[in-house]
Amino acid sequence: MVAIHATAAPQYADRMPLPLARALSIFGHPMLVLPMAVLAIVLMQGDGRTALWSAAGFGAFGALVIGYSWWQVRRGRWSHVDASARHERSALNRFLLVALTAGAVLMAWRGGQPLFALGLALSAAMILIAMLTARWCKLSLHLAFVVFAACLLRELGTVWMLVALLFAGAVAWSRLALQRHTHRDLVAGAVTGALAGLAFWPLASRWTG
Repeated sequence: MVAIHATAAPQYADRMPLPLARALSIFGHPMLVLPMAVLAIVLMQGDGRTALWSAAGFGAFGALVIGYSWWQVRRGRWSHVDASARHERSALNRFLLVALTAGAVLMAWRGGQPLFALGLALSAAMILIAMLTARWCKLSLHLAFVVFAACLLRELGTVWMLVALLFAGAVAWSRLALQRHTHRDLVAGAVTGALAGLAFWPLASRWTG
């Protein structure tokens, strides 16, 4: 049985200008928002070398995802690199799950950056939840990763986290305005990101001792 996902109410498009909605959606993309949060934490801790390696790693991962998407378009399996169609999104999520899991295992095996390994593992877990719940909703990974990033920014102080959560609200509004998600999709994404974020620091303290 194939679930049919209703589109978001069109009135939201009238309440937010579409250029603003698109901009918020772009800046709230998982491949941007999570790396920016991690880099902010590393830079505020004064670890320039780790920040440099982190930026290089995130850039390489982004290039890998873009390359995979472009390859699928070139093969004629996808219509666009943004993977909007359901079968395209499923294929992309499978690829991301494998890539993130492999990255987490590699980082854990090397033993140099356990917190990065944990972050990758929890990111993979969010992708897996999106895949497992696809029959019932189109879980918003935009919102999941923005909320996850907001929880990580708690390390820099409550103000940072609250500002990030306000941004998460704006991203949620933009996804409704663009008619990419329903309220249920956004709630599922927010809960998933919050669970991952709440799990991160307790797991990190146990891992690092």
